[in-house]
Amino acid sequence: MSARIFATAARTAVRSAAPRAFAVQAARPMSLLAKSVQTTAVKSTIAQQVRGYKTLDFGGTKEVVYERSDVPREKLLETFKDDTIAVLGYGPQGRGQALNLRDNGVNVIIGQREGKTYQQAVEEGWVPGKNLFPVLEATEKGSVVMNLLSDAYQKAIWPEMAPLLTPGKTLYFSHGFSVVYKDQTNVIPPKDIDVVLVAPKGSGFTVRRLFQEGRGINSSFAVFQDASGKAKDRTIALGVGIGSGYLYETTFSKEVHSDLVGERGVLMGAIQGLFQAQYEVLRANGHSPSEAFNETVEEATQSLYPLIGEKGLAYMFANCSTTAQRGALDWWKPFYTASKPVFEDLYESTRNGSETARSLDRNSKADYREKLEAELREISDSEMWRAGETVRSLRPENQ
Repeated sequence: MSARIFATAARTAVRSAAPRAFAVQAARPMSLLAKSVQTTAVKSTIAQQVRGYKTLDFGGTKEVVYERSDVPREKLLETFKDDTIAVLGYGPQGRGQALNLRDNGVNVIIGQREGKTYQQAVEEGWVPGKNLFPVLEATEKGSVVMNLLSDAYQKAIWPEMAPLLTPGKTLYFSHGFSVVYKDQTNVIPPKDIDVVLVAPKGSGFTVRRLFQEGRGINSSFAVFQDASGKAKDRTIALGVGIGSGYLYETTFSKEVHSDLVGERGVLMGAIQGLFQAQYEVLRANGHSPSEAFNETVEEATQSLYPLIGEKGLAYMFANCSTTAQRGALDWWKPFYTASKPVFEDLYESTRNGSETARSLDRNSKADYREKLEAELREISDSEMWRAGETVRSLRPENQ
């Protein structure tokens, strides 16, 4: 596909495009599709104020959203002035959330096993015996215990952790996995503690980077158990503290199902499958690796997907040639018809627990890391992604 991008929309994309690349010229009347961009179908308008929080209209459904401005730094520090927040695990989410909380002035300690990740924590200013401890010691010291360990390790360490979650504490997750699938993990929290969740919609790397840029990541939150009577407000404050720009409310069950489907679907699994299939068809028909990669991945990630992120899919369509628009409008439904049954099967696998069972089984084996790395190498060593390394090296900013 050859994208035709408006000059005004392409400041960060294809600056050197030939004149023919601009399908919608300023002198021409706007198409109906282009006009739709000016009045986007899904508008968020303030309907009413609820305790300072906004009720917004998301495509006809009203939801309350909670923003960073609802929890200024003074309120955040007042909320947790008597707390020690123990972040268990210094992996991607643990690192990002812990550093953001620390930068926000909250009292944070880390619980991490010794090893490579432990050393990274030391290098980034966490001091053993002061704010860096073994996992169970941090659990005992924390009044808010942020359990950001891997799902498999959460299951393994739970029998030792549970007795340390004494009355009045808060147990925090960023994924509903362990609690929702308690029949497989045996993670059943004590009744006299708050059990809450804040789930950033992105990697821990992105949580940290957006915070450092003065931005914020979207996050969901949920309260599974409110022993204190203050769990919701404290959870919203924690969400802001870790770097959320806005939060929307969900449940542990809905979070885990949507998250598992998203990761296996369009966020990760499906996109690799689509990329690989298109690349192989192009290569089988005589196209070079460079051409196949550019038409499959590079144009998507560097030109078109950023436009979707900016103003939506209709905006991206409207900024492409009429030939591209016609093809996209004709072909999206066959792709939809082919893929929807796969997504239905995927959702059912999360509902019936088979997806969870497979994940726990594979990730609990002693050699899981070696096997995981071997599977990842299968992708990174494929011709498509090796071609991608060369294509990325040719970007002007990498010269």
